[in-house]
Amino acid sequence: MKAILRKVRISPKKANLIAALVRNKNVQEAIDILKFTPKKGALILRKVVESAAANAEHNFKQNLDSLYIKEILVTEGITYKRSIPISRGRMHPILKRTSHITVKVEAKKDTKTVKSEKPKKQPK
Repeated sequence: MKAILRKVRISPKKANLIAALVRNKNVQEAIDILKFTPKKGALILRKVVESAAANAEHNFKQNLDSLYIKEILVTEGITYKRSIPISRGRMHPILKRTSHITVKVEAKKDTKTVKSEKPKKQPK
């Protein structure tokens, strides 16, 4: 259960800082953290997390309360190359970086496992 956002106009370094805040957290807790984080990447990442949760809920019939963020990958996308003119007819390059963001969510498994008791030997 995942959601992918490609070619988003934020550098991978900036997006990865925000992704580190919510890795391995409960989905609802991650959405709350991202809602109150004052960064551009927080809004972008929140939408991807909500999309992954909606995919899990709608397509795989998972309960929203049992979902957690298994993995967040922020990789480098294409780089738009622009330039700014300077004196004597020269140019300085400007690199506008993009990112690909992948969010994978998974349902928590019950940690309570029932131990099977061995049958006790009865005295003869």
